Amino acid sequence: MLSTSTDFPDTIYAVQHLAFEDLGALEDVFYQLGFRVRYFEAGVDDLTKAFQHKGLLIILGGPLGVYESNDYTFLQKEIDLLKVRLKQNLPTLGICLGAQLIAHALGAKVYAGDQKEIGWSTLNISNRTDNLLSALSNTPVLHWHGDTFDLPEHAELLASSALYPHQAFSIGKNILALQFHLEVAGESLEKWLIGHTCELRQANINISALRSDNLRYASALEQVSGKIIQQYLKQIIEN
Repeated sequence: MLSTSTDFPDTIYAVQHLAFEDLGALEDVFYQLGFRVRYFEAGVDDLTKAFQHKGLLIILGGPLGVYESNDYTFLQKEIDLLKVRLKQNLPTLGICLGAQLIAHALGAKVYAGDQKEIGWSTLNISNRTDNLLSALSNTPVLHWHGDTFDLPEHAELLASSALYPHQAFSIGKNILALQFHLEVAGESLEKWLIGHTCELRQANINISALRSDNLRYASALEQVSGKIIQQYLKQIIEN
């Protein structure tokens, strides 16, 4: 277990926007490090407690866009809570939709991209000595999004891809936003293929090829993602 201060909470809070998009491989890492995990369901649960949590909050992905708050009214409440949390500099990790919500809450534009980015590929890691994502230099990650965002003011760009320049950014030590999916676990990715079948077919994605890539790359990503999340936890605990 990481050496934690007595006032750093030992529970990780996670906000889900889709039942099968959970913490994946990261959940086992948290348990191994001595943390507990509590999930909140966006659109169902009151998220106030989650966003006021003094420990780590992880905002997970989902098929919604941050600009769809007229149809999904809970999104605006979530954004309002997130704005307060970010102003307080509480430790927050956003993945995919979570990253877009962070960018939006920080005043950056979030919008539909020119094309879907679905599948496995490597990232272009920014050349920074303190880049949390350095270990991903030669490791393919899973992309699964159609929206993208501008870089928020004062954000440090951590990674880009061939299709989208803004794949990850940080604000200080506590705020981390990842457009790609660091959390995926190979043993559960079939759920994604089932749950997102309409999106995959509309985007003309070869499902068999994507399944093969999942089998080929997920295990290696799990190994690297565990190291990255430990480094991030150490950073926010010591901050």
